[in-house]
Amino acid sequence: MATKSLDNKNSSTSGTDTSSASTTGAEGSSKKLASVDNATVDKNEMNSSPLHKFFVSALKDVYYAENAIIEALGKMQEAATTDELKEAFEDHQLLTQKHVKRLEKVFKLINETPEQKECKAIKGIIEEGEEIIKSTEEGSMTRDAALIIAAQKVEHYEIATYGGLAQLAITMGHDKAADLLEKTLQEEEDTDYELTEIAETFINFDAEQED
Repeated sequence: MATKSLDNKNSSTSGTDTSSASTTGAEGSSKKLASVDNATVDKNEMNSSPLHKFFVSALKDVYYAENAIIEALGKMQEAATTDELKEAFEDHQLLTQKHVKRLEKVFKLINETPEQKECKAIKGIIEEGEEIIKSTEEGSMTRDAALIIAAQKVEHYEIATYGGLAQLAITMGHDKAADLLEKTLQEEEDTDYELTEIAETFINFDAEQED
């Protein structure tokens, strides 16, 4: 069973001291410096570092994933049996559209262009969800129970991704980007919890009663 993490949002940023300053070298060139946990780094050097490149690549990966999830949730909503699950998928689809816009803001904050990079992980998870629709009986509670598991696999992928990206953003001094990523992380955790609640309230029990 998934558990709801409502108090994790602020813990990741506690104790992290980030600040910035500018210095002028002997030739008059200006450097932007950032202080992260008492370590001073050059922001220009940071933006060309392997870690920054990985961070941007991972953002492109999840940007692709979120756009693919929007389409997948539409199919899952149509295939779901109960009104409760249909509504949950619809709500998550609308929320995912907000996550796409939020990611675009993150790209802008770090002076990068929003681009999609094919995410093989989410493609596999979505294909598994499509197979569930094909292999379960239309109108059955078993289908709903299976769809919830498929949707939670999506959530757990997103939770892992946004959690990691938020920590990288903090490490590199991208405080505003980190706040946006953590907000999405919290919403993904909330959605995962809500799906568990729907399953445990009645869907799993009713599915067990089917012949």
